[in-house]
Amino acid sequence: MNLEEYFRRIGFHGSYNKPDLETLKLIHKLHVLSIPFENLSIHCGERIIMDLEVIFNKVVRSSRGGWCLENNFLFNWVLREMGYDTTMFGSRVFSSVLNDFLSDESHLINKVIIDGKAYITDVSFGVSFQIWEPLELISGKDQHQAAGVFRLQDKGDIWVLEKTARKPLVVNPEFAKSNLVSRYETKQIYCFTQKSRGPEHFLETNHKLQTDPAILFTNKSICSLQTPTGFKALIGWTYCEVTYKPEEGVDVIDMRDVTDDEIDQIVREQFNIKLQSKLQPINKKVSYTI
Repeated sequence: MNLEEYFRRIGFHGSYNKPDLETLKLIHKLHVLSIPFENLSIHCGERIIMDLEVIFNKVVRSSRGGWCLENNFLFNWVLREMGYDTTMFGSRVFSSVLNDFLSDESHLINKVIIDGKAYITDVSFGVSFQIWEPLELISGKDQHQAAGVFRLQDKGDIWVLEKTARKPLVVNPEFAKSNLVSRYETKQIYCFTQKSRGPEHFLETNHKLQTDPAILFTNKSICSLQTPTGFKALIGWTYCEVTYKPEEGVDVIDMRDVTDDEIDQIVREQFNIKLQSKLQPINKKVSYTI
């Protein structure tokens, strides 16, 4: 494990002698543009292991992506190696079905302190809820990014991350009413406390997320990657390309269903993922929006 290999993986060629905000913003953005958010291991018969060396070999050396317990754990290691003052937090994802936050801290994020200011970094939420740069940990401030306006709200006992989006414009008529398309203008994403968490805190969750038959990740195969103009995603057999058009106030969504024969090619060509085992796509009726 070394930083140079990670930097090659994300295409970072700058200096990292000083752990400043400018460098943090750059590596954060390069990470989400280079490394997919994906749970394909579950649907390839592989185990996802919360071990830094295993994650490094998978994500950096084997041209794979991962979910938050891999990507943000790896990013925490990168930040520490670069000299940043960083802490891992657990967060609870918002469920539109429950209209509340889930009970488990299933999402891992990082806080970074730079010149006395706190920032939240998260390189692994995926699709349109992915931040491209760190968010300043300040309550109620509109923080404009490519995907929309993000906002952190201090609720006293918890902090809440929410996003105000643009209107979706689905170009394929047959997908106009797709349940993959979010219809909410403002949506809560997750909540967290500022309690430091170590990797051991997530071990049980890591097991549950890939084995529980009622969990999102066992019911849908998901792969998404941010692009300079939006993002692309493969959910089961549905392939999506989304283009952000803030000047028009819309996100243009191009969706199509693909065949089993096309899956491997799309994973390889669109996401630069080299799978070692055969992917078995799945898209059961569990709530999930892009």
